[in-house]
Amino acid sequence: MSRHGLRSCCLVAIALATGSLAGRAQGFAPRDLDGIWNYATMTPLERPRDFAAKATLTPSEAADYERQTIDRQSATNNTAGPDWWDPGTRFLINGRTSLIVDPPEGRVPALTADAQQRTAARTQARRARGPTDGPEDRALNERCLNWTVAGPPMLPGVYNNNVQILLTRDYAAIVSEMIHDARIVPMDGRAHGEVPRWMGDSRGRWDGNTLVVDTSGFTDKTAFRGSGEHLHLIERFTRVDAETIEYRFTAEDPSTWTRPFTATFPMKKTVGPIYEYACHEGNERSMIGMLRGARATEKF
Repeated sequence: MSRHGLRSCCLVAIALATGSLAGRAQGFAPRDLDGIWNYATMTPLERPRDFAAKATLTPSEAADYERQTIDRQSATNNTAGPDWWDPGTRFLINGRTSLIVDPPEGRVPALTADAQQRTAARTQARRARGPTDGPEDRALNERCLNWTVAGPPMLPGVYNNNVQILLTRDYAAIVSEMIHDARIVPMDGRAHGEVPRWMGDSRGRWDGNTLVVDTSGFTDKTAFRGSGEHLHLIERFTRVDAETIEYRFTAEDPSTWTRPFTATFPMKKTVGPIYEYACHEGNERSMIGMLRGARATEKF
């Protein structure tokens, strides 16, 4: 190794060691992501058009927005009581008007022409066969198979905003409270698999003290914000203090959006345990009700 190369390696090692020591001095180890984390927030994925280029709100504006959101939810949903909504959703993140930070307008990029045609074809096919010919016609979350807010990527919802992370040398386990899905992420450098999955095929690695999870190999049924089988996600988990992980993801799918987009939000340490979200395919009563209702309607 050249003298220059040796010096560069030493500088990198010193930087990593300094970061690790600094973290421990503040009461946490930077690579220690184990535990249960809550990511509830009222900040929406996309910036409401009323706010246009306004990335953040003043404290008084944020308070008004939060109050109006709670009032609207209470008026339109009879489950909007305090025992149902996650109380963390009653606040914005530092007054931010969107989780999306890139593009700067805080909105999902425009759909490509191919994605627009794909969406129109799906809608036409659904109308032609009826919404409840069989359970396969219903959304994956209604069938208790998958819920896009559970990830990947993870997105805050109105409840079940908890995730448990467990790390070993060779694997990372990311266990979502919603639909009780668990991702087992190999950390040993193996290549992506070839079998498409609803949650994609994830591989993990360390970038300094940040856990990077690279996921591809989705099916065309996942449809995150209209995405298709070419969806590619990069998630980054960074421990920023004793109580917080910064979660950041970048989504790209050239067949769906005109450009990639990035969103970020904090995950706060919380006391467990996570209770099982008892939603399993075949035992969802609303599914039985929808199918029976459709058959009854067909008789008239």
